[in-house]
Amino acid sequence: MADAPTPLSYLALGDSYTIGEGVPEAGRWPVRLAQALREEGIALEAPRIIAEPLGPFDFVTLLIGVNNQYRNRSAVGYAGELHTLLKRAIKFAHGRADRVMVLSIPDWGVTPFARDDKRDAATIGAEIDAFNAAARKVCEGEGVAFDDITPCSREHGASMLAEDGLHPSADMYALWSQQALPVARTLLSR
Repeated sequence: MADAPTPLSYLALGDSYTIGEGVPEAGRWPVRLAQALREEGIALEAPRIIAEPLGPFDFVTLLIGVNNQYRNRSAVGYAGELHTLLKRAIKFAHGRADRVMVLSIPDWGVTPFARDDKRDAATIGAEIDAFNAAARKVCEGEGVAFDDITPCSREHGASMLAEDGLHPSADMYALWSQQALPVARTLLSR
């Protein structure tokens, strides 16, 4: 009988969307993605969801940028910060860009929280599109996978929310993890 494969390590870098603000740990999208990959037979440890990783890791995801956009920072400045973090993420992934995945910024402009913002939903959405275009370009330049979850957030963002009316619910994270699953599966098969 063959020994079970050694589980791969997984680092999820990000902000409150990655941490799963307002939902139980089992509902966080990185936790759901790891579970789905394990169900497909990929030996993967529970994700380490942190801002200051220790590494190295076999698989790294990155979901950042919403706070930059919310605070009216520029997409150009965000692209520079993302590039710096992406280089770190690649280092944490044993130098393998093909084991790093970036998720796009979800559109919080469709949430009830956005009603109190001076910008309207269309403006917020356009800004997020600009940030995501910058992120996609950075990812392409580094050979990193980019998974666009923004359309999902726009379609379901007004109804799949945590109690705070801003952060995604466990159901939304489930959609994100299902969308990210094929990309992650491909990255981990390399």
